Amino acid sequence: MYKLSENCTRGEKVAFGGKGTIQFKMLGVPEEMYKSASLFNHVTIQPGCSIGYHIHEHETEFYYILKGEAVFNDNGTEVLFHAGDVGVTGNGAGHGIENRSNEPVEMIALIVLE
Repeated sequence: MYKLSENCTRGEKVAFGGKGTIQFKMLGVPEEMYKSASLFNHVTIQPGCSIGYHIHEHETEFYYILKGEAVFNDNGTEVLFHAGDVGVTGNGAGHGIENRSNEPVEMIALIVLE
């Protein structure tokens, strides 16, 4: 199986009460992930936008930064992320991410299930 980029579902939304909207491209859909994951997306966060703080129960979310600089809220502690950095949040912990720079942030988001 393969997916050409132009055939991937795309969307835009306000994420967990964050600032502005984020853009996403679905790289996988739940039925393709055998109930092991619920989300596998390429996410773009424009300057001034964010994914609001939220908690993960019975799942773990990974953020892998591809491009740009973002402030990652790791359970209340802010960390400056750059390309190549990874955030991991699960087991009742919370996180959010904000683009305070002048350039878009691109990342991969993956949620694996318990």
